[in-house]
Amino acid sequence: MSRRIKKQYKAYRDDIRDLQTRRPVPGPEIDHLDPFLFLNHHGPQVYAPDNLGLPFGPHPHRGFETVTFILRGELSHADTGGHESIIGAGGVQWMTAGSGLVHSELSPESFKKKGGELEILQLWVNLPANLKMSAPSYVGLQAGDIPQIPLNQGEGSVSLISGELSGIKGPVETLTGVTMMTVQLAAGSEITLPAPATREVFLYTVKGRVEIAGQEAQAWHLIELDDSEDSVTVKALEDAVLLFGHADKIREPIVSHGPFVMNSVEEIDQAILDYQAGKFDALIDS
Repeated sequence: MSRRIKKQYKAYRDDIRDLQTRRPVPGPEIDHLDPFLFLNHHGPQVYAPDNLGLPFGPHPHRGFETVTFILRGELSHADTGGHESIIGAGGVQWMTAGSGLVHSELSPESFKKKGGELEILQLWVNLPANLKMSAPSYVGLQAGDIPQIPLNQGEGSVSLISGELSGIKGPVETLTGVTMMTVQLAAGSEITLPAPATREVFLYTVKGRVEIAGQEAQAWHLIELDDSEDSVTVKALEDAVLLFGHADKIREPIVSHGPFVMNSVEEIDQAILDYQAGKFDALIDS
């Protein structure tokens, strides 16, 4: 038996400069899916040569984690914790903002010069109160660093970033036991994924139509599932790509203000003051 679809949330268009962007959460009908706070789906699109690249210059974060999936193209990362990398297609960046850092996410100079395909997902995952001031950290994974679990007869594969599947562990050790993966399915194929009923599932249809428990799910939709079973079976009605994960619900107050996500207004005010005072660098260096 499979979990069933409770509700679908269509990603709405919210372009950033010339970057095509869709966002299913937060949206008009859903604020968050505890502990999953936010998803931006950039592209797919093709950048011409001599382009300006991505617009995400230096900006701060505190209180949560960002997980960035580079499906096509390249992404350069640099932060005040001293982490730098350029991650290519199929790779992932997992950043724990924790107590606070400033980072930038830009296109490498080679991409701006040559152009090319680009498609990127960025997911924000909340941290509980006792971990919000954790030391910042960063893991940059190239496609070759991520286990690929093939499905039968070339029907697709799973890229396992964190958690465990089929006896294989993902390379990212998360603070809160988050399981996260991308799933590629050929038309007509089917996969059953663990989805413990006690945990919140995050399922976003990056590409293609799928069917869950007899109900169709469209592309570019966040799929909220019921908690009736401990697994979910997904059948691809056409070639499909899914972002799939699950995590324990935090069940704490959420107060967000731009790039800060805390538990109270007072903590948000303190985050702003600390950032304005340049303390994020000091927190990282201490």
